[in-house]
Amino acid sequence: MLQNGQLLAVFTSAHRVMKAESVLKAQKLPVLLIPSPRAISNDCGLAIRYDVEFKAIVMQTLADQNILPAIIYRRNSESDYETIWKEHDSPDLLSEDISTHQETP
Repeated sequence: MLQNGQLLAVFTSAHRVMKAESVLKAQKLPVLLIPSPRAISNDCGLAIRYDVEFKAIVMQTLADQNILPAIIYRRNSESDYETIWKEHDSPDLLSEDISTHQETP
């Protein structure tokens, strides 16, 4: 079950999301491959769910393997997902406190 505050990493293909899941689980990180919520538009239909306290290690692990997601969302409510990182942002951005992160227009 997806809970408020959890993060969703969305990828551009099913191959990439499954590779990312494999890499993260090999590192014993508590991630789960889930169907993308309807509120999120996603080509491959899958996302990786994880808790916010693992945001930095998940991002570092994916960056090390060159399989960064296209976008990362934080679930605020059942129909409200906030974009907290996009493909062209620095991976270091997620090592900051995302509760204070504001997107630049």
